[in-house]
Amino acid sequence: MDIFTHYGYIGLFAASFLAATILPLSSEAVLFFMIQQSNEWALPVLVASVGNVLGSIVNYWLGYKGSYALLQKILRMNEDAVQRAVSRYQKYGKYSLLLAWVPVIGDPLTVAAGLFKTPFTVFIILVTIGKTSRYMALAFFSLI
Repeated sequence: MDIFTHYGYIGLFAASFLAATILPLSSEAVLFFMIQQSNEWALPVLVASVGNVLGSIVNYWLGYKGSYALLQKILRMNEDAVQRAVSRYQKYGKYSLLLAWVPVIGDPLTVAAGLFKTPFTVFIILVTIGKTSRYMALAFFSLI
């Protein structure tokens, strides 16, 4: 692995991690770039998935430990965004975490899971399945 590829994976991890937080970032372009540069899909998908799941864990922890005031102050989530996430989570339950990858609604769902004290192992399993499946689909489409 050359130094360019090494730093590319660090960038992919960072982009994926930050994209899983409330920050309005996207990791797809970095994933596509790394797949094209490395001519493989498995390692880029693994790196992106780990970074994205770890970012979701931060959201979960903030929800678990936090309050609505903390969410509004640190994550800049307004009351409407928090309430929509809570409503979705209450309506669809823990399986809504399979959609944690969906833009706009996914990150607040991971916060809501923390607010509702979803068991951590259930959270990790469902979020990992959803996010890794998404990255695998993106990798597949980048190769065709």
